[in-house]
Amino acid sequence: MASLLAAAGVTALAGTAAAASTLGAAAAEKGRYFGTAVAANHLGEAAYASTLDTEFNSVTPENEMKWDAVEPSRNSFSYGSADQIVSHAQSKGMKVRGHTLVWHSQLPGWVGGLGASDLRTAMNNHITQVMQHYKGKIHSWDVVNEAFQDGGSGARRSSPFQDRLGDGFIEEAFRTARTADPAAKLCYNDYNTDGVNAKSTAVYNLVKDFKARGVPIDCVGFQSHFNSASPVPGDYRANLQRFADLGVDVQITELDIEGSGTAQATSYTNVVNACLGVSRCTGITVWGVTDKYSWRASGTPLLFDGNYAKKAAYTAVLTALGGSGGGGGGGGGAACTVTYSRTNDWSDRFNGQVTVTAGSAAITGWTTTVTVTSPQKISTTWNGTPSWDSSGNVMTMRPNGNGSLAAGASTSFGFTVMKNGNSSAPAIGSCSAS
Repeated sequence: MASLLAAAGVTALAGTAAAASTLGAAAAEKGRYFGTAVAANHLGEAAYASTLDTEFNSVTPENEMKWDAVEPSRNSFSYGSADQIVSHAQSKGMKVRGHTLVWHSQLPGWVGGLGASDLRTAMNNHITQVMQHYKGKIHSWDVVNEAFQDGGSGARRSSPFQDRLGDGFIEEAFRTARTADPAAKLCYNDYNTDGVNAKSTAVYNLVKDFKARGVPIDCVGFQSHFNSASPVPGDYRANLQRFADLGVDVQITELDIEGSGTAQATSYTNVVNACLGVSRCTGITVWGVTDKYSWRASGTPLLFDGNYAKKAAYTAVLTALGGSGGGGGGGGGAACTVTYSRTNDWSDRFNGQVTVTAGSAAITGWTTTVTVTSPQKISTTWNGTPSWDSSGNVMTMRPNGNGSLAAGASTSFGFTVMKNGNSSAPAIGSCSAS
């Protein structure tokens, strides 16, 4: 059938429940991503991979992109495990966050022994080589990680980079990163910066200075590791907002909250609501899929327990994102038909939803195409398995898993289109059923 283009500006549709039955889908409908840290050595575990693929639309390699993993000896790069994660994510239509380029921890021994001149060369080479290896595949990079001290001083942390290169190393790292991959968003990432305090204010002042002087920085990451001794601060949203007001995106990058039951669920709800309340909070990443592999496993801080069962915190997050379980609506016709609606619209992007409806007989699979007009690009998809033509403008969508539909039954998939100056609706191709 010919493309069916609905008017823009529709914010709620009948039948959207199916598109918001997972964390990633629900977040995408709010214009955000919902991701998780991933360890390559768990991808072979069926329950791990299934939970990852079903629930999340962004991944961050947990350790596989850190310096000791990718450049264990000088100028000798080892990308195997990181490549495995990136390939897996790309095959599922997920975004990838790069973590991390310059950090005082998990450094191979050879870095710490370099003098200032050699260290500067090595730092810039590391950033350039790693970013160019993944050029075009990474949505956001944590360029510099944890460069400020804890406590009330707001001072820089001692590290080989700080001690030998001085305060300017952060700026130099960001400038090098912009040259290496101009399309990637460049983030500063830290912990214990979730509320307004000396450390977060020091980071705030750094970002403010960078923005004033034209130093490239696009985003600030808030790790947000919480427990009873360090709960979600009351000024969490206000702190995120003050950074956003500087003209950068904010991302919750390593979220975990120790605890269980209602208390844990409430804390997770507060974090999600804070992000949703800040228009430039572009996404949330939890630091792991399952409690059993968490770096804080004894504190059971994640959304899935050790058996991959959904916890109360999971339900709270899904609800806070506006999601729920459920299916689609009805329809009719021969084989299958498709209809399109624009479900959300922002200044730089919009969300579309395509509803696939079986005809007068049951079907076991379906496929359709979505074509955007260059320079538009589809950045995120949910509830389907996409593939693209060589131009990147034509997406073919197939079911994610079982594609069976009873006669007259419907299912939906969704996607986010980056406008890049063009807000025209995509063309939806005919529906082919099997």
